[in-house]
Amino acid sequence: MTISLERTVTSVPGSAQPPRTKDLLERFAPVFGAITATTIESEATRTLAHQAVALLKDSGFTAIRVPQEFGGAGATLTQSLRLLRELGAADSNLVQALRAHFTTVETLVSGSDAEAREHWLPRVVAGDVFGNATTEKGNKPGTNSTVLSKEKGRTVLNGTKYYSTGSLYADWIKVSADTSTGESVRVSVHRDTPGVELVDDWDGFGQRLTASGTTRFTNVEVNPENIDASGGVEGVGYGAAYVQAILLVALGGIARAVRRDAVDYVRGRERAFSHGVGDSPQRDPLVQEVVGRISSTVFAIDAVLDTVGAHLAEAAVLSTAGQLDAEATAELDTKLSEAQIFVVEQTLDVANRLFEVGGASAASETRRLDRHWRNARVLGQHNPVIYRARAVGQQRLTGDQLTTPIYVGTSTTNGANA
Repeated sequence: MTISLERTVTSVPGSAQPPRTKDLLERFAPVFGAITATTIESEATRTLAHQAVALLKDSGFTAIRVPQEFGGAGATLTQSLRLLRELGAADSNLVQALRAHFTTVETLVSGSDAEAREHWLPRVVAGDVFGNATTEKGNKPGTNSTVLSKEKGRTVLNGTKYYSTGSLYADWIKVSADTSTGESVRVSVHRDTPGVELVDDWDGFGQRLTASGTTRFTNVEVNPENIDASGGVEGVGYGAAYVQAILLVALGGIARAVRRDAVDYVRGRERAFSHGVGDSPQRDPLVQEVVGRISSTVFAIDAVLDTVGAHLAEAAVLSTAGQLDAEATAELDTKLSEAQIFVVEQTLDVANRLFEVGGASAASETRRLDRHWRNARVLGQHNPVIYRARAVGQQRLTGDQLTTPIYVGTSTTNGANA
């Protein structure tokens, strides 16, 4: 299905002052509405969201965090997370697919590298999008099998990445690699560079349209200017917390979509059960209670995510001032882990409760209401809650700072599963 808007979405005018949240929400409401209208069909046909991503680029959404002096919207960090939550209600796949993009932009906007900002931010405003190629199979935690080396005077990249979320939608791919000296670096590679192969082979039962496939790099020549010597350690500063927050707002978007779809389903329903307790589904006290509990839970999830945004904004200020030390970072990541435990479990709960508002028609493939639970379940698999909960418990009891950084790799004990 083609995504289009009835009216052109223009940039937010104004000075260096951040735009009002109300104005941003109104600006992008038609964009989110257009995406919502195509989500069920895209899910049913497994049509990758290239048109939706193009719409987000053309509307300026992918540049909302870019300062106005560079041509972006100049949205604050908390505003960007709020808008991503709204996008998640339209299609949670897109929030996750753009996680690497918004993480990269956040690093540029909040970092101290003026040269990098001058180089990359105009490209973001022009519509360039960043994707991710970090995860591997068979590597030890904290290391990369993907190698950046020198060959005949050229800097080349070789390796294979899995779960490369969003890269099929991206212009630039952020790749984690190790050098011959063992240093970890981040490399920006354009998708059209010879030797880059993007494969759509993600087979998860949820988040099917995140383009989380395999990426292969075979003697890919890299511009030395596109190598970040800092390496891709997300545990530094508030980066790890921000990356986790993107997943949480995607879950929050799913919860909002559940509430929306529960209300729409019941309002449009005429059939009632003989053993029901109301003369219509809308007047059935039991159905009303289910919708009420769903709505209450979504309210609580929203409140948690608003608090998450506030904590991140505070950390960003401390980071800019050079005052975000290891203890403050550990506390921030612990709070994000606490939020994750709640948001994952409660989003799954409302996604399951959704089916209690109706009969067998709620299971119709034409409605695809099951996508909410499937998507939430897959998002919840990132940094699994069982490990987060245990780490939070130990952190609170002993202060061992276990919630950051997080690495994934082959187990040193058996290495049986990737």
